[in-house]
Amino acid sequence: MEELDIVIVGGGIAGLATSLALHRKGIKSIVLERAESVRSEGAAFGIQTNGWLALQQLGVADKLRLNSLPIHQIRDVLIEKGIKQRESVGPASYGEVRGVLRNDLVRALAHALPLGTLRLGCHILSVKLDETTSFPIVHVKNGEAIKAKARLATVLIGCDGSNSVVSRFLGLNPTKDLGSRAVRGFTNYPDDHGFRQEFIRIKMDNVVSGRIPITHKLVFWFVVLLNCPQDSSFLRNQADIARLTLASVHEFSEEWKEMVKNCDMDSLYINRLRYRAPWDVLSGKFRCGTVTVAGDSMHLMGPFIGQGCSAALEDGVVLARCLWRKLSLGQDGMNNVSYSSSRMQIEEAIDEYIRERRGRLVGLSTQTYLTGNLIKASSPVTKFLLVVLLMILFRDQIGHTRYDCGRL
Repeated sequence: MEELDIVIVGGGIAGLATSLALHRKGIKSIVLERAESVRSEGAAFGIQTNGWLALQQLGVADKLRLNSLPIHQIRDVLIEKGIKQRESVGPASYGEVRGVLRNDLVRALAHALPLGTLRLGCHILSVKLDETTSFPIVHVKNGEAIKAKARLATVLIGCDGSNSVVSRFLGLNPTKDLGSRAVRGFTNYPDDHGFRQEFIRIKMDNVVSGRIPITHKLVFWFVVLLNCPQDSSFLRNQADIARLTLASVHEFSEEWKEMVKNCDMDSLYINRLRYRAPWDVLSGKFRCGTVTVAGDSMHLMGPFIGQGCSAALEDGVVLARCLWRKLSLGQDGMNNVSYSSSRMQIEEAIDEYIRERRGRLVGLSTQTYLTGNLIKASSPVTKFLLVVLLMILFRDQIGHTRYDCGRL
C-alpha cells in the first residue's frame, strides 16, 4: 500500500491547476489520471478576465497569450423563422477575453509540474476511510491502494469530472442532464479567416451555435442542440457527428455552413450537457475529513456564461492558498516539505476554501442555470419570468468576470 501526502484524482483543468498551485507554494502532490495521456477533449475554452487572473497566479498566462487572439466583444443574434428578431453587441468581459485551445492549456499546466507528479493510467474505483486513522484510501483498478502516511493527514482532492467517484463518496447529489447535446470543433483557414475578433452566438429555433477565433487562421466553434433525443447509438464515428452537425445548421448562413463543413474531422467532440443544480451547490457537503472536491466535480455547469474553465482555475488557486495558510512548513526547504500541521488544521483549511468558494459558485451556477433555461424556453411567460429573475439577481450580466480569486 503506497503512502502519499496530497492526492488529486483527475488530470483535467481543475486537477492540474490545483497541483500547480500547490507546487508554486512548495507543497507536493500527486495527480492520478485514468487516461493514458493528458485529456484533450473539449476543443477550446473562452477564458474571461477572472480566469486570466488565476492563470497569472499559476505562472502560465503569458505563455498561453502567445497563441490566442484578444476578443473585443460579444455579439448575440436571435433568428426566428428565418428572420432576424434581435441582435445585441457588448463587451465580452471587464478586461481580457481570449479563446484558448484545451491542449495548450493542459500542456502548459502539466509541463509546469515537477516530473513524476502526473500519473497516467490510474483508474480510480472507490474511496473509503481507513478504520484506524480515518485517512482516505483510494483504490485503483490494478488493486493497489494509496493512503496517508501514518504520521500525516492526507488531503484527497476530487477533480474527476461530472461522474466523480470522490463526489459520490462525499454523498453529493448526482449531476443532472440538461437535455442538450453540444458539438465542438475547429476549422482552419490557410490564408486567414477574416472574422472579427469577437465571440458571436446565434440562436435559431432549437439550435445555438457560436464561434470564437483562436488565431487569425484557426476558429473554434460549437453547436448546441437544445432538445436532443437521449439515444446516441446512431453516432458511431466522426463522420456521423459531422453529418448531424451540418444538418443542424442547414438554415444558417453559407459562411457558417462552410465553417462546419470544412472542419477538422478529428477535432469533433460531442457530449451531453450536464450540471450540478445551484441548490446542490448551495447545500452540498463538500468535505468529509480531509477529502474535498474542485472543478466540475464540485460545480459542473452549462456553457451559457462561459465560466466552467475559469471557475476551476480559481478553485485551484484558492484551495492551495487555504492549505498553505494552515500547513506549517518544516526546515528542509521548499522542495522537501514536511508537515507538522494537525488533521484539524487541514480540515479547517478545506472549510475555509469551501466558504470562500461557495458564494462565488452559487452565483455562477444560478446565472448559468437561468440563462440556459432562458435560451431553451419557448413560452413567452417563462421567458418573461426568467428575464425578470436575471435582471433582479444579475443586473450586470458580465459582472461575474470582475471577480479576482486573489494571490496564491
